[in-house]
Amino acid sequence: MVTIIGGGIAGTILAGALARDGLPATVYERRSTVDAGAFLTLDARAHAALGELGIDRADLAAASYEVRALGVHDRTGYRAQPGAGRRIYFRPDLLRVLTGFAHATAAAFHYDRPVTDLDIENGTMWLASELVTPDGPIIAADGIDSLVRAHLEPDRPAVYSGQVVIYGVTTTPVTLPTEESVLHFHRTGNARPTDAFGHLWNDETAVWFARIRRPPIPMADNGFHPVDVWAEQIHTALPAIPELIDSLLAITDKVHVSNARDVPLTHPRLPRDDIILCGDADHAITPAAGVGARDAIEDAAALYRALVAETSIAESMATRRDQIRAERAEVAEAFRRGRF
Repeated sequence: MVTIIGGGIAGTILAGALARDGLPATVYERRSTVDAGAFLTLDARAHAALGELGIDRADLAAASYEVRALGVHDRTGYRAQPGAGRRIYFRPDLLRVLTGFAHATAAAFHYDRPVTDLDIENGTMWLASELVTPDGPIIAADGIDSLVRAHLEPDRPAVYSGQVVIYGVTTTPVTLPTEESVLHFHRTGNARPTDAFGHLWNDETAVWFARIRRPPIPMADNGFHPVDVWAEQIHTALPAIPELIDSLLAITDKVHVSNARDVPLTHPRLPRDDIILCGDADHAITPAAGVGARDAIEDAAALYRALVAETSIAESMATRRDQIRAERAEVAEAFRRGRF
């Protein structure tokens, strides 16, 4: 039996894939539903991993929008690169596909059942006052504020990355002077973090985001706000594109605002086979990188392969950490040199 703490993207698809292959899996999720949130982008690698885990490609395509290209607007001008299989998803739509897949298997899902404490040494955990002793490994896919990481690696908390991130979805479609179905990034410099504004539009919808360098907002204020509360700060951070920003803000009612945070991978403790971190619980990264969801999906695929093959999940995650560190260093250097 595999016990998974957290029923978000990684926990859901891992449980469904394991159960589909006859490996019992039980998920405990603290929320009553996991279909809330803004939007995210998945690339070809993420889609390949989802396909390996058994998610139907047609269902994914029906729940998303094509990103034909990535367009970067900065002080050097405009340049575009291929979309590389990227698609934009509204998070509730993606979760409906993933939970539909997983709930059709024999995996057991327990929503509104938070794990409130655990004993790392004895391999036990509490669901409120109920003591549970899992028979098999515990996979912690419980997000950036992971309870499990707080016990396993208390010296590796999430840290503020220097930006507040604002997500908006327009109430009606809009036609803009930029290219359709291209994910555009307008940024102020090549150093990280940098103020940035992004958007994509097509004949059905328009989505946009702003990343603003500023002190963090109180944790209690993370969530939805009226768009007017943030309009002035967005304009101040991105003064070069006032008309574009106004066009999108004018048909947006509310925005989702959150502090961008990272979970550093600089000096993590060695993974364990009995209880292991997955996805954001292990290596959350600011949305500016655009790969957090993909990293979580590829973690789930690596754990799935190890569990099915009955090999070490600790070794699989150690390999994943090495890969993630190398890729992040490569992207940071490309960003510094202005190649993206």
